[in-house]
Amino acid sequence: MNVYLDNNATTPIHPKAKSAIIEFLDFFGNPSSMHSDGRIVKEKLVIAKQQIADFLNASLDDIIFTSCGSESNNTILKSMLFWPKEKQNLVTTNIEHPANLETAKFLEKNGIKVSYIEVNDDGIIDLNQLEKSLTKDTGLVSIMYANNEIGTIQPIDKIAKIVKEKAPNAIFHTDAVQAAGKIKLDLKNSPFDTASISGHKLYAPKGIGILYIRDFDKKRKSFTPLIHGGHQEKGFRAGTENTIGIIALGAACEALQSEIDVEIERIKKIRDYFENKVIENIKDIIINGKNSERVPGTSNITFKYVEGESILLKLDLNGFSVSTGSACSTGSLEPSHVLMALHKKPEIAHGSIRFSFGRENRIEQVDKLIEILVKEIDILRKISPLSK
Repeated sequence: MNVYLDNNATTPIHPKAKSAIIEFLDFFGNPSSMHSDGRIVKEKLVIAKQQIADFLNASLDDIIFTSCGSESNNTILKSMLFWPKEKQNLVTTNIEHPANLETAKFLEKNGIKVSYIEVNDDGIIDLNQLEKSLTKDTGLVSIMYANNEIGTIQPIDKIAKIVKEKAPNAIFHTDAVQAAGKIKLDLKNSPFDTASISGHKLYAPKGIGILYIRDFDKKRKSFTPLIHGGHQEKGFRAGTENTIGIIALGAACEALQSEIDVEIERIKKIRDYFENKVIENIKDIIINGKNSERVPGTSNITFKYVEGESILLKLDLNGFSVSTGSACSTGSLEPSHVLMALHKKPEIAHGSIRFSFGRENRIEQVDKLIEILVKEIDILRKISPLSK
């Protein structure tokens, strides 16, 4: 197995989540059934939901289970199609995850006005442009909490203050997929109205997500279910619950509750040690977003004069798993839209690698990684037509 440095794409399942899955496998009842087999599963789901709510500091009533962060984002954004025409105005950014950007493009094709806020070269949105884009008719503001490619954390409190002043009736949504589990979230005391979270980004399995809607019972009329059918999730998200996924997410959240403070500091030390070593040993690099607040484990580095795919393949052959950007864009030859938003230059975007550290990584792994990077970057630059 490679040394895994792609935790922004997905995380290994937490050992306690694995144990919870194994223990739960014999409980096969449908939680909507009235018999004892169903009731037992329902009770276990309630316990897991409480574990999740405690970790996120959220009300149980405000958590809706979905399949992933993308579904949660789609549910919020596509609800705009059913809003009054005068409120069909969306404000978002040009560095959102494809789950938001592609949905925004879909909304535009269906008559909804979308404004895309630009970012500076450190990945932070232009607050002046945001202020100018907001009006009393703005219905929804959707700005991601932490970026999946470069890890930058947006100034959510400042954004919320501007939204409240300029568009007091707008709903403020955040894609918090890359924030949950990497920094501490306090949903009850956060300034946004809705948030999307994905289980497999915080050491739970794939296929389980969360849609958080503050004061759900009061605000549910503002949103339209993406999936209609049964009565599950208060009738807001039909389909028999992913019971194993919910149990595993609950266990992962309970484990992270006691680990996160220590892990934030430990992972940040690994990231900072790695970046300092890269600066010391390799010339002509850009650490993307370095001057901004970032989630602790994310380091996106541009190695000038080299193609990112070449670096990725060389590292893979040497036992390290990294990424050239968003895992959702794998197979695309287009440069990262995030790095293009920062630098406007395809050659910089194409030469970038994302290293994302997690709870299974150790600082000792960095020295070997640096040794390999120095050697392979030197080789690749010697044969690159982009080199000086």
